[in-house]
Amino acid sequence: MYGMGMAKGLMVTLKNMTKRPFTVQYPEERLKQHPRFRGEEFAWYEERCTGCASCAKYCPLGIIKIVTDPSETAVAKGDKYRLEVFDIELARCMFCGLCVEACPYDALFMGSGFEQGRYSRKEMVIGIDQLRQAEKHPSTFFRPQLESTGYDPHKARPLHWQEVGRESWRWHQQEKAGMRLVSRPDEGYSEPTEHDGADADAGDASTEQAS
Repeated sequence: MYGMGMAKGLMVTLKNMTKRPFTVQYPEERLKQHPRFRGEEFAWYEERCTGCASCAKYCPLGIIKIVTDPSETAVAKGDKYRLEVFDIELARCMFCGLCVEACPYDALFMGSGFEQGRYSRKEMVIGIDQLRQAEKHPSTFFRPQLESTGYDPHKARPLHWQEVGRESWRWHQQEKAGMRLVSRPDEGYSEPTEHDGADADAGDASTEQAS
């Protein structure tokens, strides 16, 4: 039994010995990456973030720092918090993706790149300003709504916050987390109308009667 296992292992070794070695001339040449690659350039959508800090709570290494303040309107009415600090310390990150899994509003995504190397550990921190200004090429890791569409973050365009969630507009009309429903005219998005809200209310009423 042990001899057969050793023979199989040696066969794998002999098989690979006959292959010619190859070298990828990085950065001119790059290996193909899977869309679910868990990279460093985290994609964060502030419009979807409520400041609940679930990502920071579930991080096993505690590398996410979030500081919030109550916004101008009453939080008791379901408003979101105003984010002052959202730092991710890459030097200690093990890219497990638990922060992405913990986010209830699909506001945080793993990145698609790996070129955040720095000469100092103090520089290995992604701050809130960098997260805001970065192009959004989210990884499809733990995001079946992106994977089902065949989205490839390495080739496709950046995604708007309205395109990355698992919910529809009707869900947004009823939720109370305070996410700002801001559309971009240049991308062809439109705000939900009163008619749409009435349809959603009618649908909810019919559901209650049926139950």
